[in-house]
Amino acid sequence: MSRHSETSTVRHYIEGQWSGADGSDFAELTNPATGGVSGLLQLGTQSDVDRAVEAAQRAFISYSSTSLDERVDLLRAVIAEIEKRGDDLAEAVTTDMGMPIELSKLVIGSAVQSFQVLVDELPSYPFEKRHGDYLVVREPIGVAALIPPWNYPSRQIAGKVAPAIAVGCTAVLKPAELAAHSGAVFAEIFHSAGVPAGVVNVVNGFGSVVGSALSRHNHIDVVSFTGSTTVGVQVQRDAADTVKRVSQELGGKSAHIVLPDADFEAAVKTSVDGVMRNSGQTCYAPTRTIIPRAERDRFVELVRKAVDAITVGDPSSPVAMGPVASEKQWQTVQRYIETGIREGATLVVGGTGRPEGLPDRGWFVRPTVFADVSNDMTIAREEIFGPVMSIIGYDTIEEAIDIANDTPYGLAAFVDGADVEKAKQVARRIRAGQVSVNASALNPNAPFGGYKRSGNGRAWGIWAIEEFLETKALVGAV
Repeated sequence: MSRHSETSTVRHYIEGQWSGADGSDFAELTNPATGGVSGLLQLGTQSDVDRAVEAAQRAFISYSSTSLDERVDLLRAVIAEIEKRGDDLAEAVTTDMGMPIELSKLVIGSAVQSFQVLVDELPSYPFEKRHGDYLVVREPIGVAALIPPWNYPSRQIAGKVAPAIAVGCTAVLKPAELAAHSGAVFAEIFHSAGVPAGVVNVVNGFGSVVGSALSRHNHIDVVSFTGSTTVGVQVQRDAADTVKRVSQELGGKSAHIVLPDADFEAAVKTSVDGVMRNSGQTCYAPTRTIIPRAERDRFVELVRKAVDAITVGDPSSPVAMGPVASEKQWQTVQRYIETGIREGATLVVGGTGRPEGLPDRGWFVRPTVFADVSNDMTIAREEIFGPVMSIIGYDTIEEAIDIANDTPYGLAAFVDGADVEKAKQVARRIRAGQVSVNASALNPNAPFGGYKRSGNGRAWGIWAIEEFLETKALVGAV
């Protein structure tokens, strides 16, 4: 394969070769901006998974013994290929799930960073450490099943492959079916970078078939999954019989506490950008903005103006927001907006249906904001994964913290306040895996993962390698 094509058939990549599926079933891939067919996806079977796992097992024998310098050189080679194929990868992401092309290009940087941070920090990681009269050795756990989501394909695929191969694991990657073109470009990148045959294998298909087969497989040693909490529970169940490690980053319903002394214009930017970017399809988006009740009118008016300025349209052109990724996702978001209206929240801007002025095709959603939301409303409890923001009022800081923590999720949170020390004190009390203070972006080098039903592992930066390492004690060897 060469350059990404909207008429391509996406195939598996097993043991260094592109391969057809053992079965004969195909699925049509659609462009969410047009609803038209963008390609065909060969659907994997249990036997395809078996072939890929066997290839990874064979490769592990030699690859797990490679030197740290050899693996760092391989990471550098992958970085060079990502940068070389950046435009192709960005186009694939936009075709797959409707991300505006300028954002797709920007996110390529975080894909590169997933590898670069390991190039920078892996040489100083203590893979061996003496403790008294014994030596603790950290070594690759084995064959990894990597199951990323579809919402940020370039970052999510890179963020799983990089730490796995950095420490000497081999892998079977199952790209999300909605991100199949992106997965295909990555397979080409790994091939061109000289990743040894069998070290990274790609099997396409549905999660209920390929994902489940990987989770249950006797010769998979760790599953790294990112996606919804509902699917994460099923992955855990599938993996239970073989007692394999399961690392999961799951759903989120992040709170954004705006303290009374905050710069409201900056806080509005944090919330609106965070929720509306990528059409709300961001797991850590600050979808619950918690504001001083006395400042309700001023804050809401600032939000209205910010949302009114958002351009929605063809993601291949310079717009702020494209479509959501599929018809199913569009229908889900519509139901949540209808529920918010029915349960009595105040519709500030947006609403059901497509934005005005767009053709009656593609899965475009009106950027929507509700005010006067109570934390027991459906739109405040459940992950919508669409451009829907809820504004919740508070009277005291204690109440704001209680609201922030009153959720089954704990992936991320945001705090804005002029007094940074007070903002940090509030941030420490929020039960979430990464809390951003006075900033709209989370740090891609810091550990990222969830409390409660938002998961049980950590990704990003050097912290990500812990999920792919096993611990051995050599007693009497020092």
